[in-house]
Amino acid sequence: MSRPKLVVIGSLNMDIVVETKAYPQVGETITGERVRFIPGGKGANQAVAGARLGAHTAMIGAVGDDAFGEELLASLQKDGIDITGVRRVSGTASGIASIYVAEGDNSIVVVPGANGLVEPTDIDRCEDKLKEADIVLLQLEIPVETVLYAARKAKSLGKLVVLNPAPAQELPEELFGLVDYFTPNRTELSGYTAMSADGNSLEPAIHRMMELGAAHVVTTLGASGSAYLDEVEGQLIRVAGYRMPVVDTTGAGDCYNAALAVALASGRTLRDAVDYASMASALAVTKFGAQTGMPTEDEVARFAKEQGN
Repeated sequence: MSRPKLVVIGSLNMDIVVETKAYPQVGETITGERVRFIPGGKGANQAVAGARLGAHTAMIGAVGDDAFGEELLASLQKDGIDITGVRRVSGTASGIASIYVAEGDNSIVVVPGANGLVEPTDIDRCEDKLKEADIVLLQLEIPVETVLYAARKAKSLGKLVVLNPAPAQELPEELFGLVDYFTPNRTELSGYTAMSADGNSLEPAIHRMMELGAAHVVTTLGASGSAYLDEVEGQLIRVAGYRMPVVDTTGAGDCYNAALAVALASGRTLRDAVDYASMASALAVTKFGAQTGMPTEDEVARFAKEQGN
């Protein structure tokens, strides 16, 4: 069977992670313990996960003409990702996420940089990649109008569209009708439907999301797994998560979305795709770093065998 073809349209960030004993107060200077520069961004994370899970993966996005831009592209190339759809924007910095880790928690400042300049013309320029794709994966760290344009273009070419609606923000209703698989977490689902998505309210909230236009809704529930509506009966199906020793949860959601897209592009049923995504994201939390922690296709296959799947 040929490898599924995945196109990811989204963000590339350099995560600057500063570890300190305590957060500095306003006007205070303190000495930090460690700093790390880690390639990230929801789009790039999902592209790396897709490539490691066996998909022929192309990335569409933008970086600046700075050293971080070079590093972000080199990181993608290591996993064999087609980066010809990533535009280098002159006179602009690459996106960064400045992450302060202290007292067992973190605070984050994201500066979009070149990510905020991804335009519909970038999608048109890469139309040949979309034509070749089996599935197109989107998130919301680039301008919403570009996401909408990309979804329109993908649907006009007859492609499956997966939208990971994060970070949550107001979306045009037209976008929902262009999405084959909408993948909010519980908080995002609640925000988009203006309904509670807890307990017995989860099923009505998913129904509401589908009334807004999304063809399928797969809701991630953290350690509790995920849920979706059965395509025949319309009943809520819950898929349990896998209990794993947690090293770092960063990027687990991105891994889930990429794995779901790869499985669907490979022709798996929604039930099988959701379980595959659950296994892949479970493995992702056992290693440090969003992109470095993404599992390979073989690792997921071994894990599935261990679970009797």
